[in-house]
Amino acid sequence: MKRSDKAERKTKLKQDLREARAAARSKWGIRTYVWLYFMVFAFIILLLLWLFQYFFLEKYYEGAKIRNISSAAKDIINAYGTDEQDPVNRTLAFDNNLCIIITDEMTNVLAYENNLGSFSFLSQNLKDEYGVYLLDLINELESSDERTVAKISRNESFKSREIFYCTAVYADGSDGQVYLFIESSIEPIDATVNIIRGQLIYITIILFELAFIVTIFISKRLSMPITEITETAKKFGEGDYSVEFDVKGYSEIEELSNVLDNAKNEIKKVSDLRKDLIANVSHDLRTPLTMVKAYAEMIRDLSGDNPEKRNEHVQIIIDEADRLSALVNNLLELSKLESGNIELERKNFSIKQKLEDCMTRYKLLIEKDGYDIRLETDEDRLVNADPDKLDQVIYNFINNAVNYSGENKVIRVRQINKESTVRIEVEDNGRGISKELLPKVFDRYYRDSKVKRDVVGTGLGLSICQQILKLHGFAYGVSSEEGKGSVFWFEADIAKEPKQRIAISEEK
Repeated sequence: MKRSDKAERKTKLKQDLREARAAARSKWGIRTYVWLYFMVFAFIILLLLWLFQYFFLEKYYEGAKIRNISSAAKDIINAYGTDEQDPVNRTLAFDNNLCIIITDEMTNVLAYENNLGSFSFLSQNLKDEYGVYLLDLINELESSDERTVAKISRNESFKSREIFYCTAVYADGSDGQVYLFIESSIEPIDATVNIIRGQLIYITIILFELAFIVTIFISKRLSMPITEITETAKKFGEGDYSVEFDVKGYSEIEELSNVLDNAKNEIKKVSDLRKDLIANVSHDLRTPLTMVKAYAEMIRDLSGDNPEKRNEHVQIIIDEADRLSALVNNLLELSKLESGNIELERKNFSIKQKLEDCMTRYKLLIEKDGYDIRLETDEDRLVNADPDKLDQVIYNFINNAVNYSGENKVIRVRQINKESTVRIEVEDNGRGISKELLPKVFDRYYRDSKVKRDVVGTGLGLSICQQILKLHGFAYGVSSEEGKGSVFWFEADIAKEPKQRIAISEEK
C-alpha cells in the first residue's frame, strides 16, 4: 500500500507540474503578444535614434562634408580653363563656404576664390608655410593610389577643425601638372546636437506613449476576430452545429472562417449520416432477427413434427439469414470502398461481352415475371477497369431498374460508344424521381417510399456503385423525369493500346 501511495503521489505531482507549465504557457494571449512585439519594435527604433545621435552623428557629418566637397571639385575641374571657370568657382565657394585654390606643381597660384575670409588657414599663413603645406598635400597625393586626398586637421588659431581636399586637374593646353585644393571648415555642431538631443527626449516620451496607445488598439483589432472564432469553435466543439463561422476581418481570418464553416457542414453531414445509419441498420437487423426468432419458435412449438410446415419455416429462416448476411457484407464492402482499402485489379476486357453475361442472369425474370429487358449495343470496345467491380455496378443498376420499373416492366440497357469512353445506360419506365430527390439517389439507405417493391434490398447498392465508380475515376450520374422513368449511367475509359494489339493479331 505504501509503495502504491508513493507512486500515486508521484504521478499526481507530475500531472500538477504539467498543468502548471501549460497554465504558464497559456497565460498570455495573442493580444498581449502583439502589444509586446509592437512595443519592442518602438523601443528598437528609439534605440537606433539615440545611437545615431550620440555615436555616429559626428562621423556622418564629416562624411557628408567630404562628399559635398568631392561633388564641388568635379564641377570646378569641368569648368577649369573655360570662360565659366571664375563664375563657377565663385558660386561654389559662396554656396558651400569654401576656399578654392588651383596651383601648378610649384604651388604657384593659378586660380583663387576664398569665402572663408580670415578664418581660412591657407590664406592666413605666410607664403612659405602656405606653400609647404600645399606641397605636403601634393606629395601625399602622388604617393597614394587614390586620385584624391581628404584630410581633417585642427586649426589651433581658431580652435576649429577643417577639411583639406587635394586632387590633380588634367586640362588641355596646361604646362605641367595642375592641382586643385579646397579648404572647408567643419563648423562646431555641439550646440546643434544638444538641441537635437533635448528634442529627442521629448520625442522619446511622446513616441512611447503613442506606441502604447496604438499597440493596444492594434492588438485588440487583430485579436478580436480570432477570439470570436475561438468562442464559436468552443460552441461547435460542444456539439452545437447551428453555429456560423461568419467572422469578418482581414482576409486570412475570413478564409479560416470559411474553411471552418465548410468543415462544420461536413461534420454535421457525417453526424446526421451516422444517426441515419444506426437507425436504418437497427431497423433492418431487427426485422429479420424477429422473424428468425418467431419461426424458430414455431418450429419448436408447432411444426416440428410436420415436415412440410417445418421445411417452409426453415426456408424463411434461411432467407432472413441470407438477408442479414447481405446487409452485413454490403456494409463491410461500402466501408472498405470509402476508406480506400480496396485496390482495383484493372484489366482490358470486352464491354459487350460483359453486358451479355450480365443479361443471362435475368432470363428467368424475363420468362417467369414478364419483364421486357433488352440490350442495345454499339460496336464492341475494350475498356480498362476492374471487371468484377464493374460487373457489380451494372448488376446493381439493372436490379434498381427492376425494383422501380413499374407495371409495364420495360427496361433498356444500352452501350453508346464515344471518342474515348463507352457510356453504359440503364433505363426504366417507372414513376421517375423528382428534382428535389435526385441529389439523394446515391445516398445510403435512400429508398423511394412512394414505390412498392417486390424485392426488399439493403439500401446500399447505389452507394456501393458510387464508390466503385469514384475509385475508377469514371463519370456517372442519373437523369429522371417524374412519370417517365429514370436513366442511370456511367462512362468507362476505352483501352486503346490493347485494342491495337488485338487488331494486329487478327491481321496475322
